[in-house]
This record gives sequence, C-alpha cells and structure tokens, in this order.
Amino acid sequence: MTEIAAPSGVTTVPVRQELTLLVRLALPIIIAQLAQISMVVADTLMAGRVSATDLAGVALGASIYWPVMLFLSGILQSVTPSVSQLNGAGRVDAVAHVIRQALWIAALSGAIMLGLMQFAGPFYDFMAVDARAIPVATGYLSAVVWGLPPMLGYYALRHLCEGMSWTLPGMVIALAALALKLPLNYWFIYGGLGLEPMGGVGCGVATAVVLWFELIGMVLVVQFSRMRRIGVFSRMAAPDRHEIGRLVRLGLPIGAARFFEMAAFSAMALLIGRLGVEALAAHQIATTINGVTFMIPLALGVAATIRVGYYVGAGDADGARRAAWIAIAASLGFAAVAASGLLLFRNGIASLFSTDLQVVSLAAQLMVFIAVYQFFDDAQATATGALHGYKDTRTPMLVMAVSYWVVALPLGAVLAFGWHLPALGVQGFWWGATFGLVLVAAVLCARLRWLSRRSERIALYSLR
Repeated sequence: MTEIAAPSGVTTVPVRQELTLLVRLALPIIIAQLAQISMVVADTLMAGRVSATDLAGVALGASIYWPVMLFLSGILQSVTPSVSQLNGAGRVDAVAHVIRQALWIAALSGAIMLGLMQFAGPFYDFMAVDARAIPVATGYLSAVVWGLPPMLGYYALRHLCEGMSWTLPGMVIALAALALKLPLNYWFIYGGLGLEPMGGVGCGVATAVVLWFELIGMVLVVQFSRMRRIGVFSRMAAPDRHEIGRLVRLGLPIGAARFFEMAAFSAMALLIGRLGVEALAAHQIATTINGVTFMIPLALGVAATIRVGYYVGAGDADGARRAAWIAIAASLGFAAVAASGLLLFRNGIASLFSTDLQVVSLAAQLMVFIAVYQFFDDAQATATGALHGYKDTRTPMLVMAVSYWVVALPLGAVLAFGWHLPALGVQGFWWGATFGLVLVAAVLCARLRWLSRRSERIALYSLR
C-alpha cells in the first residue's frame, strides 16, 4: 500500500475519491481492530464456557485493566495527528524525534502502572462485588498487566505508520497476534501438555504473551520496511522534556476522554456486580458485542484523524472539512447495517457466549440498547477522530467527562437500583448509557461544524 495524499495542486477532492481514500486507510485499521477485539471475544467465549464465575472474574479484571490501558494508549495517540500534520507540511525529517520521545512515554508510564495494578484485591472488596469472582479477577489482572509496557511501545510505533498514511502493518500484526492468541487461550484456560487449567486467569496470561509478540513485530516493521527512512532506531535519544511535554499535553485529553468513557462502563460493571454473576455475565456479553461493532466507526475516526491532519498540515481547510463529514456519513451508514443485524440475530449471538439460559436471555435484551444507540455512538467516535485531526483534543474530553459521569452513570444507577423508582436492574444502566451517548454525539458534531469553519482557530491548534 502506498502512502495516501491529496493529488498535487488539488484543493478539493471529489466526494467519491475522498471516500475511497478514507476506506483505503480505514479498512486495514478495521481489520486490525476487529482482530484485537476478537481476542476479547475469545476471552469471553472461553471463560464463559468454564463458568459464569470465571466470566464475571474476567469482566472485573478487565474493568480495571482496560480503562488504564486506554488512558495510556490514548496519550500516545497524540503521535498520529502530530505525524500526519508533519507529513502534510513536508517535514518528515522531524518525525523520528517525535517517535523516540513517544517511546520514552510508553516505557516510563508502562513501568509505573505495572507496579500499581498489582494491588486490586482491596478495591474489589471495597466495591462489594460478588466474592466468588474476586480470585479470578485479581489473578487475571496480575498476569495481563505484564503486557502493558510492550503494548504501549507497540502503539507508539503503530501510530507512526498510521500518521504516515500506512495502515497495513497494524492489520498484519494484529491478525498474526490473533492466530497466536487462540491456541494460547485454549492451553492456559483449559490446561494440557503438562499445564494445569487456569480458567479465566489464563486469559490474562495469554494476552500478556501476545502483547510482547505485537511489540516485536512492530519493531521489525519500523526497522526493515519503508519506515526505516524515518530513522527511529538510527540512534538513541535522551528524554526531551519539551517534546514529551508537548505530546502529553496533546495526548492527555485523548487518554482522559477514553478513560472517562471506558471507566464509566467499568464502573457500570462494578455496580452491576452487586446484582449477581448472571447480570454481570450478561453485561460482559453485551459489552463485548458493542466493542465489536464499535471497531468500524473507531477505525473511520482514525482515518479521519489522518486525512484531516494531512489537509491541515497542507493548509487546505476545505479538504479537511469535507474529509471529516464524509467519514461521519460513512459511519452512520454502517450504524444502520449493524443495528439491523443486532435486532434480527440478538438471541443467536447471545447463545454463542454462554450456556446459561438466564444469562443468554438477559444479554439478548441488552443488545436492543446497543442497536438503538449505535447511531449516536458511531457518530461521536468519528467526530472525535476528525477533531483530533485538528488537534482539538480537549473538547471531546470535557464532553465525555460530563456526559458519562454526570449524566449516563448517575442516571443509570438511579434506574437500575430504583431509588424512589421501579428498579430496572442491569437495563437501567444501559438506558443511562444511551442518554449519555446522545449528548456526546450532538455536542461533538456541533463542535466539529463550528471549528471546521474557523481558519484562525485551526491555525492556532496546529501549533500544539
């Protein structure tokens, strides 16, 4: 795949051509993201076949790991708009320094969190979740956290490739990682060849091994492919406080926004844990399905970041605006297809994840919520990506913080536990999430419409 750029001398790319460019960028990202989420699906499927307790334990472990992982990897996502704008401005020689400093961020933050995340047991006790699931959750977390530092290094290098409009390496490595994850999962979860069964804890062990594999694969790509001309590994570089500070200032709102979103769903899982392992298992199934469908708009959002960032770097405001709205339109088209499929096949999909009829029935009910808010979730994901292309990262963070933590989670808790209202159980939390996503989508699309027409603000943000 060649690097994608606007044709020389053209300031307005036809809609069909822009859509083609977006799809060419997004398709490998979609496949890579689907491969990544398939690993989570594999954990859910295989742990669920052991017991509802193992599935609930994996859900509780993930409720701490994923918010932390998304927060730190979100900070590193500042690499993509930084590189894409440098690429659009013809300053490829400055890219290597950006990546070296991103790798310092990955190494230092990963090491710190590896130590902190070893002490989750007291937190689960404090949250009063079902005690049966806590040993599985702490075992899972203690294992999977060893994959956090290599995962962050992988993302720093992957964002380099994506910022240079080369999205194929992430896809190839993710598919290879999935091929490795499945047999490792089976071996560690169910045992064999001299290894005792680990149950849900085995999901964490397999994930840590696979994340090291992904880092090694991406290092080889950057060193021995077209990316070698960037010169990331041509020399060592000491930490640069100025560049690290710039990347953190740009990426911290991205990481915080992802943290607020995922932490809200994790808080939901922890609170749902009070309703029993069946409710928590059903919630985990629904969340997993939602994660699968979310990969397509998320990939379109990354493609929008790349295209908008390139146009901004090239000084083409009209091209940036068109790329953003074409990406959102494509995302909404997918939402219509996904929602229809979820409504038609929700019972069959739920039955793939559990043999417990109560869990299957409840998970199928929750998938109706996913189908309804699919449109709002997909729109906000792509609008967020487009705003990142402009280096507007603070607005999405603030909007998500308010929408999820002031609206969605409190409303969901009230509806679920029935404080002065009829208790809706786990469905109450999903009602709250739906209202929160409507708010996020409306505000971020309005922000994008405003910012895309403000040349002076775009120029100011590009200096970040």
